Amino acid sequence: QVQLVESGGGLVEPGGSLRLSCVASGLTFSSATMRWYRQAPGKEREFVADISTGGTITDYADSVKGRFSITRDNAKNTVWLQMNRLRSDDTAVYYCQARFGLDYWGQGTQVTVSS
Repeated sequence: QVQLVESGGGLVEPGGSLRLSCVASGLTFSSATMRWYRQAPGKEREFVADISTGGTITDYADSVKGRFSITRDNAKNTVWLQMNRLRSDDTAVYYCQARFGLDYWGQGTQVTVSS
């Protein structure tokens, strides 16, 4: 079955950086559009970034443009989210999603931005 496993979350001070990873299995990764979403306490899940199957096209939520970067390595079945200049309002559980016919989700990784 399809599995997505996120890692890399943690506690970071405002202005700091984190790099999230999502490793996929059970699907043809190179044919899957990959996305990152996040959900803050008491809020709905929101789109953060996505990347095309070949990695050449990316899109970002306005709130993270210029600070976050999504990349992928199809040989490693992995997608990353590099997060720089983190702010307190970036605090959320971050989820990896694969669109491969259906939508598949990871279990999420907690990111907390606090001093």
